Amino acid sequence: MSKKTYRMNIAGLKRELTIFPLNDKLSIAGFIMFGDTELTTACAEELLKKAPEYDCILTAEAKGIPLAHEMSRLDGGRRYCLARKKPKLYMSDIVCVSVRSITTEGEQKLYLDGADAEFMKGRRVLIVDDVISTGESLSALKTLAEEVGGNIVGCMAALAEGEAAERNDIIYLEKLPLFTPDGSPIV
Repeated sequence: MSKKTYRMNIAGLKRELTIFPLNDKLSIAGFIMFGDTELTTACAEELLKKAPEYDCILTAEAKGIPLAHEMSRLDGGRRYCLARKKPKLYMSDIVCVSVRSITTEGEQKLYLDGADAEFMKGRRVLIVDDVISTGESLSALKTLAEEVGGNIVGCMAALAEGEAAERNDIIYLEKLPLFTPDGSPIV
């Protein structure tokens, strides 16, 4: 059986996104930047045109990493900080928050290394992710930034999925609909 796809234009590039069932009532289109350097660079360039002034980028592991890295590289190598899903041996003075995400089952935690926390203190923080959907991951990143004394200047994503596209507190490039179980866009 062939997978259903959704064709869209993202940062001037055409892509076919495979539609996956999320549950028995809802499907989503998979937006994966990993390995698509052309798309990652195009999205980073377009987001930087819309970005407020910032000192560092904060993103969550894992799908936001390529975008944050490329935005940082294109903007002169500004630092980006990473909220990890599990603490690493080399991390110290860890700051932790809980999050629920549409694409991850159950509650998960995000961990920020103390060195990143110290760097963000008093600085203008731009939160970046690949897709914003329910806003739970975004909320967790905001909480992390605020807990360490960062000043959030904006929240950005390549795509805003479903109701997130109606929010006025995020900057994004394109709207991504949600889908019925048979793969039809929900309007």
